[in-house]
Amino acid sequence: MTKHFYIRSKLQFKAQTDMDLAPCPPGLDLEYKTIFSTGSLVFLQELISTFDEEVDRILKLRISRKAHLDLSGDLPEFSEVTAHVRSDSTWRVRPVPPRLQKRHVDVGDLAPCDTQRLLQALRSPAQGLQIDFDDGNCPTYRNQIKGIFNVYEVVHNKFPDTPPISQAPVLMLRPRAWNMVEHNMMVRGKEVPGPLFDFGLLMFHCGKLLFDCGSGPFFYLSKMESYLEARLWNKIFEWTEHKLGLPVGSIKATVLIENVLAAFEMEEILYELRDHSAGLNCGIWDYSASFVNKFGHREAFLLPDRSKYVNMEKRFLHSYMDLLVCTCHQRGALATGGMAALLLPPDRESATYRTVLATVTRLKLLEIDAGVDGFMVYDLDLIEPMQKLFQLHTQGDNQLYQLREDLVVTPDDLLSMPAGGVTLYGLKYNIAVGILFIEAWLTGKGHFFYRGQVEDSATAEISRSQVWQWIRHQALLEDNGSVVTRGLVTDLTQEVIGELREVTHCQTVGDEQRLLNAAAMFLEVVQKRDFPEFLTTYLNLDHTFLSAQAGSTGSTPRAKL
Repeated sequence: MTKHFYIRSKLQFKAQTDMDLAPCPPGLDLEYKTIFSTGSLVFLQELISTFDEEVDRILKLRISRKAHLDLSGDLPEFSEVTAHVRSDSTWRVRPVPPRLQKRHVDVGDLAPCDTQRLLQALRSPAQGLQIDFDDGNCPTYRNQIKGIFNVYEVVHNKFPDTPPISQAPVLMLRPRAWNMVEHNMMVRGKEVPGPLFDFGLLMFHCGKLLFDCGSGPFFYLSKMESYLEARLWNKIFEWTEHKLGLPVGSIKATVLIENVLAAFEMEEILYELRDHSAGLNCGIWDYSASFVNKFGHREAFLLPDRSKYVNMEKRFLHSYMDLLVCTCHQRGALATGGMAALLLPPDRESATYRTVLATVTRLKLLEIDAGVDGFMVYDLDLIEPMQKLFQLHTQGDNQLYQLREDLVVTPDDLLSMPAGGVTLYGLKYNIAVGILFIEAWLTGKGHFFYRGQVEDSATAEISRSQVWQWIRHQALLEDNGSVVTRGLVTDLTQEVIGELREVTHCQTVGDEQRLLNAAAMFLEVVQKRDFPEFLTTYLNLDHTFLSAQAGSTGSTPRAKL
């Protein structure tokens, strides 16, 4: 007993001296004390210390890989180094638990700090909820604390009038991607990786209870670029299971294939996570933006207006989805599609309502026909119509029986750029979405509504990426033959600001200044000589965003624990 107490005290002392945590934002005392317990801080300190160097390594490997592509002019292909994994037809992923086998419709972009929407989703007929600390969430300190605390409350059945966690829609926890850091915690003098902060606290407080209820712990892994990153996550899962006394394979993860390089390594990613895999997901907005990220300086990869190609009818996207479904099903894994961003108008009798529902139905039927086992919607009113769509067009809980053994997808299929040009409407739309996303971040929000649909970091990524690319290649507007230049984008930005004043309900001098700051930051990011890899990284490191958060939360300088 004495020896055990001594060892624990020593660990607590080490965590307290190695870890530097910012103080509690005003009004979150209970949330802060709950999630930052002594035990959770010891666990976080060990987790981050164990894997921090490997996180740095995979981020440097990303830079190295991108530099090689730039210098060589090469294009990605299916690697010979890992050909043995793809050619071995005997391996399968471990079967997923029963609660994951029928997940036709999940709610997407569910920022967990939004308590009201979280409760509405818990009471909905959805089969799953994407608890999103990434694309649909702005990672302020306040939002992260509130979001993790809300998940804690849900899992521990603290909210009234919600089903117990064993009967509620299954929680698919989505930590931030590797590109994000948490500014409010340091371990051994370094700001910590955002995903380890999110994952560690969620697992420490909720992992065991979710497992005991047969309802998790289940995760989404965002923006993965290679099987080496999957290997790192697998090591993190095994370490965490050991530390928390969970059986190997308890943690399940769905990997979002949101990067063109990862599309060439789907089998390898499944293989690395085979004990922990819940399948793969198509994230078509980030996936499209990744083409600009990796090849945007090459004129052959000039993308047209997003309205002309971001759907599964285009060759490079339907090839990507076909390959994902085929890969998953042949390895016994589930394949899920993207999120329907359209919003149903309130008047169910209106022509607009019928048009929106018909559009969503047509696009989601393409995914069902491709063989997906589920997809996401944002609008809760779309849940039941889309569940009925699955029931009408599929057999059983999922479509694992669709093996697509005759499918052949080549690198040319995956890299075939869609036809179409650039329009003035498309340029102004991209400018508006980029500005509105940044403005939302400056108010601590991760998504917003614009022209009948939800926009988040994924749609903002493709919007700002295309403006950068069109300036770089001096694209011609179909409307009048004008060249897209910095000057034209600057002029159009001033025009768009006038329209956005009504959208953002500017009422005070502060509102006006925030909108102007967002426009200035947007112009800055689309004029950079070198393409900023992630808009969210750029914003998360920007002094304007950090100053805005300091002002809104009343945060003070860091304090030692």
